[in-house]
Amino acid sequence: MNDLLWIFVSALLINNFVLAYFLGLCPFLGVSQRLDTAFRLGLANIFVMLITALCAWFLNTYILPHAPYLRLISFIVVIASTVQFIEMVIRKLSPALFRALGIFLPLITTNCAILALALFQTSREYTLVQGLAFALGAGAGFTIALVLMAALRETAELSRVPAIVKGVALNMIIAGLLSLAFMGFAGLFSPA
Repeated sequence: MNDLLWIFVSALLINNFVLAYFLGLCPFLGVSQRLDTAFRLGLANIFVMLITALCAWFLNTYILPHAPYLRLISFIVVIASTVQFIEMVIRKLSPALFRALGIFLPLITTNCAILALALFQTSREYTLVQGLAFALGAGAGFTIALVLMAALRETAELSRVPAIVKGVALNMIIAGLLSLAFMGFAGLFSPA
């Protein structure tokens, strides 16, 4: 159980895909303008990461030992089909959210954080439960990064900010400070 907690906390805070590995920066900077949109995209990412972890474990355990050259393409097919399914569900259940997410919803398919999740999981030889804990921690960490960035950007819009710093420059400063803050978690928790 302690091992699962370590995997989860490590992916959530210490080795956050966005703020420590700098993976998934496209949705991090592109969708983090509004808090509600960022949170919902984060939930979609968690779902895709969990399904990807489940499928990656299955593929790596039963199929890829006999055909390792199919590893990358099989992971991409799993991710693309999962994202396509989520896109259809969101379009049906919440057309407003579908329009708000715009191009960033299909871009989950090319989100390097999700592909990295499958590759990290298989290279670390996680069991099914460990892989799901890793995916949940990575997805929750991705969501936390999106929500924090969106909250800070919304606050910055209401604040008096010098004109020279507004826009992209301020977003990069906020992202850098968030990254530095998350790197502070590295010494707080260690596996037993």
